[in-house]
Amino acid sequence: MALSQLLIGLVSLCLTYGVSPVLARSTDKVPYCPVFYESSLLKNVVMRCKPVPETFLDFIPSDREVPQAEIEVLEDAFEALAVLQQVYFDSEAGTWPLANDWTAAVHETVMAGTLTTLTKALRSIHLRPFNDWKAKENLISFYYSQLVGSYFGQDILSIRGQAYDDILWVVLGWLEAVQFVTTHSKMHYPAQATNPTGSRSLEEALKSLPWHGNHWMPAFAHRSRVFWGLATSGWGDDLCHGGMTWNPRLRPYKNAITNELWISASVSMYQYFPGDNYSSPFVASSLYPSKDPAHLAAAIVGYKWLKDVNMTNARGLYVDGYHIDFSIPGNVECDMRDEMVYTYNQGVILTGQRGLYSVTGSPSYLEEGHNLIQSVINATGWSLEHNRPHDDLSVYPPGVLPPWHGLGRGGVLEEQCDSSATCSQDSQTFKAIYFHHLVAFCTDLEPISAAPHRIVNKRAYQILRTAHIESCRSYLGWVHHNVLAAMETVDLNGQFGMWWGAGLFNNTVVTRDGDGIDHSAENVTDYRNQGTPNDEIWGQDTQWLPGSGRWMPGDPNPIIGQSGNTDQQVLSRLSGMSKLAPDPVTDPNSRGRGRTGETQIGGLALLRAFWELSQLGRNQ
Repeated sequence: MALSQLLIGLVSLCLTYGVSPVLARSTDKVPYCPVFYESSLLKNVVMRCKPVPETFLDFIPSDREVPQAEIEVLEDAFEALAVLQQVYFDSEAGTWPLANDWTAAVHETVMAGTLTTLTKALRSIHLRPFNDWKAKENLISFYYSQLVGSYFGQDILSIRGQAYDDILWVVLGWLEAVQFVTTHSKMHYPAQATNPTGSRSLEEALKSLPWHGNHWMPAFAHRSRVFWGLATSGWGDDLCHGGMTWNPRLRPYKNAITNELWISASVSMYQYFPGDNYSSPFVASSLYPSKDPAHLAAAIVGYKWLKDVNMTNARGLYVDGYHIDFSIPGNVECDMRDEMVYTYNQGVILTGQRGLYSVTGSPSYLEEGHNLIQSVINATGWSLEHNRPHDDLSVYPPGVLPPWHGLGRGGVLEEQCDSSATCSQDSQTFKAIYFHHLVAFCTDLEPISAAPHRIVNKRAYQILRTAHIESCRSYLGWVHHNVLAAMETVDLNGQFGMWWGAGLFNNTVVTRDGDGIDHSAENVTDYRNQGTPNDEIWGQDTQWLPGSGRWMPGDPNPIIGQSGNTDQQVLSRLSGMSKLAPDPVTDPNSRGRGRTGETQIGGLALLRAFWELSQLGRNQ
């Protein structure tokens, strides 16, 4: 009871000032004024704050033409989804059998997000001669049925015993499904359809039965709640003054991804969890209520810890994590930082920042999210101000790659393993994760709902909304550049490659020794591709290896067979390029693990990001 009251008090404090504790910890940094606050909590309180920012950019956007995603982009995104499901999904098993447990959870997450995009788009676009809603609903329900199937195909017993990041991917995945069901129901079904169990009267059932997809909402909520509860064991104050531990079976390591997942999953639970009845996964009730302040408190405290521990490098990018130097007697500090940089460490936190803004009204979360996005774009070698790569790509002859900028080259997002085709199954998933969470962050700012004792600064809200949309739309040139590059990797079967820059860089085939990246840099451990080393820092008793799923590199693909023919229509509208035949000499993306379900969701998430960011501000 005392802990619950403490959490509620902390949340109330944060909501009162509209900022997280980390943003108010310094006396010389005045926080932004919140766009809304609760007047009942501010009696006799003087709030010292500054006006909301009018822009999140450090330059004045020019009048250059911003690339727009037309209907063909939605078509390409749908084709990417169709290939994903027809090639990689097994309906009988209810899963993507080539995926490992956590990458399958990301497959489900990206698929649920794509269904949300489709249901919004199909409401407004015209597809002659199929403009009747029955055909569109049938399409959505077809893929939703596969999403539901993956609920039963998920190996929850296995995941329960895995690392805390694996557990938290499950939470985010089913909350994404909850968001899809909520969006689809509100957009296409009457408000009076509120009877979840139906009626014995035919007339009453037709009038009051909600969309059938709501039947599975309590199951999604239950799994999210159970796995969030399992993840709470990962938080500990005994080392590093807080933070989530990555893997309880290894030496203590507090890494960026587990803490970002904790923040984003916790605030998403506060926003979207509809409640759950412990005694039955199919009946929602107030036993585990929605809007639980413990979820919000976990997100706020987690964000404060992540900010305080200093997890970003000189480029403004999140590094991988911290060990504790146990050679020092009694040491409990996070003092051994691993400088490895992955794309997904820059993405997951965006959902947390966007969610924390929504529930606190603090512009600081948005500002920090935009700063991170712009750091990522710059680290790919792209000038946001000039809307082009930093380097003139025309001066590099075949066989010579442009310089590495930290997270890519030539303006294209890239993992350090991409060009050498040494990515594990884990790393093949990372770019999909980044663009999925970029979409979550760049959604339009929702109108602030009225509530008793709530004070809303409407002018500040509109200024902030305009700045947010302007910034997100300024990223379109970079996203489009990545789309064009990624589309060149699509093969004859409609499958995306891992290294999006391959075609842009003349299909140059390089190894780790010649990719222009310093893989031997000090304090850098690429364990997501090569596993953890057997040493005093990572541990000498237990070694962790990245998951490879049920298919090992070099083995025939058991789903598409030796020929690789899936009879899929080629994705060609965006790039206009001829598609690649699998050839390790001419196609760098046929090396290593090749094209997989993980690389396919990467292309899908990228296309969805281009479409969604293009829709921002169109109705203003």
